[in-house]
Amino acid sequence: MKKVLLSSVVLAALIFSGCSSKDPSIDATKDTSNQGAQASTSGETVSTGIDGGDSNEMSMSGLESKLQSVFFEFDKYALTDDMQSKVVGNADMVKGDSHGYVVKVEGNCDEWGSDEYNYALGLKRADTVKASLINQGINAERITMVSYGESNPVCNEKNKECWAKNRRVDFKLLP
Repeated sequence: MKKVLLSSVVLAALIFSGCSSKDPSIDATKDTSNQGAQASTSGETVSTGIDGGDSNEMSMSGLESKLQSVFFEFDKYALTDDMQSKVVGNADMVKGDSHGYVVKVEGNCDEWGSDEYNYALGLKRADTVKASLINQGINAERITMVSYGESNPVCNEKNKECWAKNRRVDFKLLP
């Protein structure tokens, strides 16, 4: 009898202390349409360099779109000669127009292999590209790395051409 009573009390406590059924509200009155575009101080317009900038500098997204992805062979993380030339071109751009940005090197894999294996392989690919960028004169403190493993595909078809597109390192610029 005591067990039934105790079980009933515990069950009732769990039911009444469960998660709230309220939906979180979102404040729709805040204006987020001008995030980072321009800041104004004492009547002057000051560019933040995110969406604006002076006419001599390209925007961060414009520069980033010129950076080329580097592709790898199946189950490999060594750079081929043609991919090394892409890294050299990216390094030249990072040293030139993109000198004020941090470079994020993102390692990616195809769907073959376990999740753990692919994250490790993506990190090895990113590390290979980082080492090549450092050899081209980019300061190591300006380079960050991340591995997405197989979780960031650009192609989802089940064929060799598609899998080859997913075995890559992408470049992103960070402020």
